[in-house]
Amino acid sequence: MTAARRPLGKLPARHDPRTFRMAAPLARALPAIPAAVNWAQKVDWPMWGNDRYGCCTQVGVASAIRTWTGVAQAPVLLTGAQVLNNYAAATNPPFNVSTGANDNGAVEVDVLDRWRVEGFERPGQTRDYLTAYGAVGPQDAVSARRSIAFLGGLYIGLSLPEWACVVGCGDWDYSPTRDNSIAGGHCVWLHGYDADWFYLNTWGDDKRMSAAFMRQFCDEAYGLVSRQNWTTVYGVSVNGEALDALVAEMRASAGV
Repeated sequence: MTAARRPLGKLPARHDPRTFRMAAPLARALPAIPAAVNWAQKVDWPMWGNDRYGCCTQVGVASAIRTWTGVAQAPVLLTGAQVLNNYAAATNPPFNVSTGANDNGAVEVDVLDRWRVEGFERPGQTRDYLTAYGAVGPQDAVSARRSIAFLGGLYIGLSLPEWACVVGCGDWDYSPTRDNSIAGGHCVWLHGYDADWFYLNTWGDDKRMSAAFMRQFCDEAYGLVSRQNWTTVYGVSVNGEALDALVAEMRASAGV
């Protein structure tokens, strides 16, 4: 009997040269990286419809919001309906929430641009808006850790091997001796790391991913800046950093 396989939904990476670059501003903001960080320990993650539909790019959005707000203020948990409505808003032709038609996935930078400009649904407020985002090198584990420590996570895209889509596959670690045939694209939110692993949630479960797996299969990664969710009542991040300075440097480095 064939093991159950999870749906995928990240379309091929589109690298826009106008996208802010995150690595250099982050390195100046956080020269020394903590040895380990995990912003979402002991969290019960919903499936958010990703057992049926390829809405992983919106599960990444919902996971980021849950992580940020759970640390900075109080957890904000999107409903499954809100995640699917946001998926519909960020796809063309739009995903049909009622019938499941047009379940074609989404491009990560399209999702992030839509989040920044037009916002997405969230509980308790009209819209959720992303302040800014910047690209991190997909194989740059140091910048990935720095982004997680400073910004509360990292939004990444993977070209996922078939075995990693199977229910119960365990940790994501790379071995060149196994069949690593690519099944398709998947979006996940990294919310922690230690010396050996990155920590993420996907398909309703916690999972660990090795740096070797990330180097082999990650094809895009973005640090996200959210004044709305990753700030305390004093307008700074949970560690006291002023996010406006980081955004200003990102824009200056891009000539914007």
